[in-house]
Amino acid sequence: MADEPFEEGDYEGEPQRSARVFDARVLDEPIQALRSRKPLLFSPRHTVAEAMETMKAERRGAVLVTADGSAESPVVGIFTDRDVLLRVVGEGRNPASLPLSEVYTPDPEVLSTDATIAWALNRMAVAGFRHVPIVDAERRPLFVVSVRDVVEFLVGFFPREVLNLPPEVGEHAFRQREGA
Repeated sequence: MADEPFEEGDYEGEPQRSARVFDARVLDEPIQALRSRKPLLFSPRHTVAEAMETMKAERRGAVLVTADGSAESPVVGIFTDRDVLLRVVGEGRNPASLPLSEVYTPDPEVLSTDATIAWALNRMAVAGFRHVPIVDAERRPLFVVSVRDVVEFLVGFFPREVLNLPPEVGEHAFRQREGA
């Protein structure tokens, strides 16, 4: 069995797919190759609490801000979990009454749909972004690429090595449960 070629789907719950080979050319794939979700959109008038509630419910780390909170308007800002820590909690501000306009990052760097995965990685590694908005030619929001999207994409090349690990590793690997 150890000599048989691995195919994705060998681990529990994963559909059977042929394995992909990872090399630098993968980074030249279009940004749409990443599994990204539609952006969460808010207007500058929404409160931080509203954005935080949605981020929590949707398990996302960022929302995009457009002039009217719709996908038909250009992106004017981004509000992330980092902003919550640094600009809201860190400054002792009340999220219930604080408008996003006071704490979002204005005019964020964005990528167009013709960008590659390498460009998203560049913005994450060089600029330190964890979320990169992808927009159309009029700067209207299409989706957001997150570090998580990139990690999931890369895990797809190594599912056996990453997803089939034992449940515990390191110093916790050999501890017995209390009462066990």
